[in-house]
Amino acid sequence: MKWKMKKCPKDNTYTFKDICPVCGSKTMIPHPSRFSPEDKYVKYRIELKKGVKLNC
Repeated sequence: MKWKMKKCPKDNTYTFKDICPVCGSKTMIPHPSRFSPEDKYVKYRIELKKGVKLNC
């Protein structure tokens, strides 16, 4: 699925463009990635997010 709506991280404005029309910075997709129960890399993402080494 292709996302059309984008958000500027600096001034929190929403736009359809790749560059923010207000401040000129690069916009990003405001939606989180999809969750999958069969995710093989969830352990590594948790380690990166929390900064803690998991022994699973």
